[in-house]
Amino acid sequence: MNNVVITIARQYGSGGRTIGEMLAKKLNVHYYDKELMKLASDDSGINEALFVNADEKVKSTKLFHIAKKEYHGELIPPESDDFTSTDNLFNYQAKIIRDLAKEESCVIIGRCADYVLKDYPNVLSVFIHAPKEYCLEGAAKKHSMSPKELERFINKTDKHRAEYYKYHTGREWTDARNYDLCLDSSKLGYERCVDEIISYMKVRFPED
Repeated sequence: MNNVVITIARQYGSGGRTIGEMLAKKLNVHYYDKELMKLASDDSGINEALFVNADEKVKSTKLFHIAKKEYHGELIPPESDDFTSTDNLFNYQAKIIRDLAKEESCVIIGRCADYVLKDYPNVLSVFIHAPKEYCLEGAAKKHSMSPKELERFINKTDKHRAEYYKYHTGREWTDARNYDLCLDSSKLGYERCVDEIISYMKVRFPED
């Protein structure tokens, strides 16, 4: 089978990251999440801390309420004052995502990877979702918060992900039309989600 890239977008608490890790292990391919920031730092020469700080900073600003054209693959040159802008930091992460898609089979979590790679024929995009109660249970395993605090935390996290996605793509994060496959992890469980993604992948990309 030729290189296949699987992108995974996920609601917080749905287990999307774990499913991505399990999928990568089962397929024996690399799994990319926050590692993309280090790779983008190495490629651009921009300090990795700026990528991390920008990722956190945008969560507490009104950046996403500012109109912006969607991402088209452009990079801002080093001599520009905007070289380390939030937009260009995203652009470099997107460049790494595109490079990976050309070089290897892998699983990529978040980062609007489904949109960045929307014109690539070797990409399978997945959205993992689940009911609120299930996501609360999943989040409770990682955070010591009251039910109300957890609900606020999940709502805030998903709101940020939706705004981040809208800002960089012009699309709605939860729109099923953006993805090849949408799975409810509460109904299938993690293992079955992995199996379903692999089954879909084999149909979509049959071996030559």
